[in-house]
Amino acid sequence: MRSSRLAVFAALPVLALGVAACGDDDDESAGTTAAPAETQATEAAAGEDIVALASGNEDLSTLVEAVTAADLVETLQGDGPFTVFAPTNEAFEALPDGTLDTLLAPEGKDQLTDILTYHVVPSEAMAADLTDGQKLTTVQGEELTVGVAEDGTVTINDAEVTTADVDASNGVVHVIDGVLTPPDAG
Repeated sequence: MRSSRLAVFAALPVLALGVAACGDDDDESAGTTAAPAETQATEAAAGEDIVALASGNEDLSTLVEAVTAADLVETLQGDGPFTVFAPTNEAFEALPDGTLDTLLAPEGKDQLTDILTYHVVPSEAMAADLTDGQKLTTVQGEELTVGVAEDGTVTINDAEVTTADVDASNGVVHVIDGVLTPPDAG
């Protein structure tokens, strides 16, 4: 199970970076439908794994740092397929003061790994495949709940998908505006 978690966690940073790399304008990248420029970037990025995509995006640099601290890079560079819900830097900044520093410290590695693997699903789920109320089992072992509003807005637990369907060679990344915390992390 630990190697599966690592593989899924490794995919998370790559997907996150890939999603962030696809849109330069926050207004154009909002929502779950890709604009033409995002579609071109997504197609170009599809040859890269999740980690490579995330590493190329400034808005996902905190995620990449976390994936590295948790030793999940090689795992997320694996074959997959993975679906990664990638929190932006702003999402990490919104955590309570000191939380990120605690997680990135060597003694926080186990908790960080649990949180990161909670953002990874061990299969590929495109936005069009997601349905309101759907449950997705994560690599961490707990479930995420999908919400789909009438206007098409997709949420994962309480986080909104701001950029969807960023293809990678080993899965798909959906950028989200919040950090997901497993129920047992409290």
